Amino acid sequence: MVEETRCGFVALIGSTNVGKSTLVNALVGSKVAIVTPKAQTTRALLRGIATDGAAQVIFVDTPGLFKPKRRLDRAMVASAWSGAGDADVICVIVDAQHGFAEETPELLDRLKELRQPKALVLNKIDVVDKPSLLGLAQDANAHAAFNVTFMISALKGDGVDDLKHWLASAVPAGPWLYPEDQIADAPSRSLAAEITREKLYLRLHQELPYQSTVATEAWNERPDGSLRIEQTIYVERESQRKIVLGKGGQTIKAIGAAARQEIAALFERPVHLFLFVKVREGWSEDPERYREMGLEFPKD
Repeated sequence: MVEETRCGFVALIGSTNVGKSTLVNALVGSKVAIVTPKAQTTRALLRGIATDGAAQVIFVDTPGLFKPKRRLDRAMVASAWSGAGDADVICVIVDAQHGFAEETPELLDRLKELRQPKALVLNKIDVVDKPSLLGLAQDANAHAAFNVTFMISALKGDGVDDLKHWLASAVPAGPWLYPEDQIADAPSRSLAAEITREKLYLRLHQELPYQSTVATEAWNERPDGSLRIEQTIYVERESQRKIVLGKGGQTIKAIGAAARQEIAALFERPVHLFLFVKVREGWSEDPERYREMGLEFPKD
């Protein structure tokens, strides 16, 4: 007898820097989401795809929930709640080391409006004592009715397989939506831009303000099988452009080298990457940039 296939979307929601992107990568078994120490790195909904037996699970890595101050912030928070509302299963990720963030109680209260099965996932348990974990789990379950609670370390992989198995059983029956070997649902150009943005933030997260983005402007497959990619890093001020370039262009060269290596590994072919830095004042108020990031442009 052929096992019935299952397929569904799982939204990972939580405050900023709780480890959602690290968890998506661990669940998929390959890097599909960028990870940096900088808060609010994930901007749009990114989908990672994993299989577990006869189930295909599409993980939606949402932007972190926080108190929005700017238009881009509001778009990101709206995107996160949209991802949760549309999902078949919801995973709420809490940083067990730091406990509830300021917005966590409001997040848990809002979950009561959503009917989908919900899992509480306490992450970073490798650096927390057991009594603290139990207290945190009790507090969270007192706010919202979770179907199950998992305690994991996304970074080390502890408990990740158990979480994945439960999610595979929780998604509805139905045909798979993606080929078996596909691990992400994002255009190649977007994935490449995200990799460069990660390297940009890792290199300059202390110096570069949040208002920067990366766009893949050209993508050409060469006759020898290699890729020629042109990307532009957009910043809002000339002073930021100088930071990205670095003395004698050394900073952007280092960013480009790190990005090129990872893009080549992802697409399994040689890559020729050309980076440019342009000042575009107010890019974070440009509706076209929001569409490129897969975000709705807030009207107010």
